[in-house]
Amino acid sequence: MSHETLIGILIPFLGTSLGAMCVFFMKKDLSTSVSRALTGFAGGVMVAASIWSLLIPALDQAADMGVWSFIPAAVGFWIGILFLLLLDHIIPHLHRNVNQPEGPRTKLQRTTMLVLAVTLHNIPEGMAVGVVLAGSLTGNAQISIAGALALSIGIAIQNFPEGAIISMPLRSEGMGKTKAFIYGVLSGVVEPVGAILTILAAGLIVPALPYFLSFAAGAMIYVVVEELIPEMSQGKHSDIGTIFFAVGFTVMMILDVALG
Repeated sequence: MSHETLIGILIPFLGTSLGAMCVFFMKKDLSTSVSRALTGFAGGVMVAASIWSLLIPALDQAADMGVWSFIPAAVGFWIGILFLLLLDHIIPHLHRNVNQPEGPRTKLQRTTMLVLAVTLHNIPEGMAVGVVLAGSLTGNAQISIAGALALSIGIAIQNFPEGAIISMPLRSEGMGKTKAFIYGVLSGVVEPVGAILTILAAGLIVPALPYFLSFAAGAMIYVVVEELIPEMSQGKHSDIGTIFFAVGFTVMMILDVALG
């Protein structure tokens, strides 16, 4: 594994860890407006990454199929949607600002289910980074190492507020600062693990790379629509979430086009 690949895998995890460190410096929980803004920003980054870093390269790689070049992207996208739908039903988790847990009934603590909710939507982010890095490692003309690193940086930028969003509420619920920080960091561990596993899988099945790319896109879009958009739109005066969704989308689009 090259030095650049290792950096690409670890950058998003670093973003989560730095965000979780906010628990040591901030005395109060995030305000509703700030939380909405950060959630909207994360959603915008994920949608832009799904389009420019995943779906467009998937379509380009299947261009030799002519009018049927949409098949890998469409099939992979739907498999990604259904995969996250399955995880959503079999993993007990609790979204922020919601009292009713999702998934099977469990006796897990509220704090544990909050961490599981964030971990659940970190899975497709890790897979997205992994599959793009796998594409660059195979020498694919449509995916450069610079483009892969652009995706890693974009995911890391949106992971920073996510780390704070998970650690700060845990602290406000009475958990110690160090423990809240550890929980925030652990929620991001799934990303480098998912990236490595995806690199190994995609590297073994190079012709299936378009399916892997669109699979990650479908999984990320599921998270945005099922979780992030509802969270950023709750209650009154939710325009702040929409505005920062557009900001996140723009930032990721610029990163991908400028560095890719």
